[in-house]
Amino acid sequence: MAKWTPKHEAPEPLEGPVVATITGGTILWFVLFVVQVPFYGWFDDRGLTSWVWTCLAGAGLGLIGIWYVRKRDAAIKRHAAANAAARTTEPPEARPGA
Repeated sequence: MAKWTPKHEAPEPLEGPVVATITGGTILWFVLFVVQVPFYGWFDDRGLTSWVWTCLAGAGLGLIGIWYVRKRDAAIKRHAAANAAARTTEPPEARPGA
C-alpha cells in the first residue's frame, strides 16, 4: 500500500467569534435540557432518558468550553499586544521591511 501524501497545503484556520459560538451552543444545550425535563416520565417509559442527560452533559461541557476559549482568546490578545510592543521598541533598522 502506498502512503497517502497531501496534494496541496492545508488552508489557514478560520478565526471567528469563538466565544460567542461556544456560549450560544451551551445555552442551546441547556434550553433543550430544560424543555425535556417536564417530559422525563415520557422519556423514561420509552427508555430514552439518555436524551435528557445528553443535553445536560452538553451544557456542562459547554461551560468548560466557554472557560477554555475565553482563556485562549485572552492569551492570543496578550501575545499580539506583546509583539506590537516589542516592535515599537526595536530600532527602525532592526524592523523587517525597514
